[in-house]
Amino acid sequence: MESAILLKGVSKTFGRTKAVENLDLDIPQGALYGFIGPNGAGKTTSIRMIMSILFPDSGEVSVLGKRSAMDAKDRIGYLPEERGLYRKMRVGSFLAYMAKLKGVHETGLNKRIEKSLETVGLGGTSRKRCEELSKGMMQKAQFLAATIHQPDLLILDEPFSGLDPVSARLLRELVLAEHQRGATILFSTHVMPHAEELCDSVIMMHRGRKVLEERMDTIRRRYDPRRIHFEPLDPAADVSAALSLLPEVECVGRLDEAYEIVLREGTDPAQVMRHIVQTVVPARMELSRPQLEDVFISLVSAGDLKEDSPEKLRARITESPAEAAAL
Repeated sequence: MESAILLKGVSKTFGRTKAVENLDLDIPQGALYGFIGPNGAGKTTSIRMIMSILFPDSGEVSVLGKRSAMDAKDRIGYLPEERGLYRKMRVGSFLAYMAKLKGVHETGLNKRIEKSLETVGLGGTSRKRCEELSKGMMQKAQFLAATIHQPDLLILDEPFSGLDPVSARLLRELVLAEHQRGATILFSTHVMPHAEELCDSVIMMHRGRKVLEERMDTIRRRYDPRRIHFEPLDPAADVSAALSLLPEVECVGRLDEAYEIVLREGTDPAQVMRHIVQTVVPARMELSRPQLEDVFISLVSAGDLKEDSPEKLRARITESPAEAAAL
């Protein structure tokens, strides 16, 4: 399949800081990729090089088959991390202006804009000035500006930052709609559950280096945590004592009203779950899915990547973007 984005050995340094180091990346057309990692990992720098806002010190970049994103700009939608609207412009005029910059014909454009505004809950705002919108409304308007020309490639840098839960859910639906339309999508986030919910594949970055590039289904198979979440039907049942006797169970831990059962390596979870049911009657039982945060920490805490403690890494993943270095 033809590549939408292709990076070969791309590096970028700012002073003594290696923002991106020897990055290889091949995103096929039609894919939905998440660019994940803590703030300061090099995600935004990589995106800016893809967009030809920055140029690499070394390596090659190809976007939609072109040597530069500028040569394919009308086929690309971009939502940068630094939000910005023409604050004095009216919302409808702003969107029309952005559409025309991307080569959209005027015929039917106003109707498309009004329909798009309705879709994101901004109906009736076309005559408002952009500065009159709330922060969440501004982000929706900027998403429309990035997609009004129905791009082949959509790049979103921290698109969920600062959104309330309702707006974040709507944005996820809009991203999926663009993907279903056929757009290739790359979005960056330091909030890893967003990537788990949306992505076909993820690229994990840490200190400018790619530590993992894999499909989500492969990650779930490879990093199986061998853990079962268990809630007994009888709250008074002595679950820990009963299940610890099973030979396949390594340990049992309490989680509020439930239990986490850790299995021994090499055991068959389906078989263990049958044994558990025969031992203690469950109200609810499910095999835990690996969390990207745990996968990330296990990777960067091992070998030559061991630079931070797991506690510090978790803090870096969850810290506010304003508190991180702008790389």
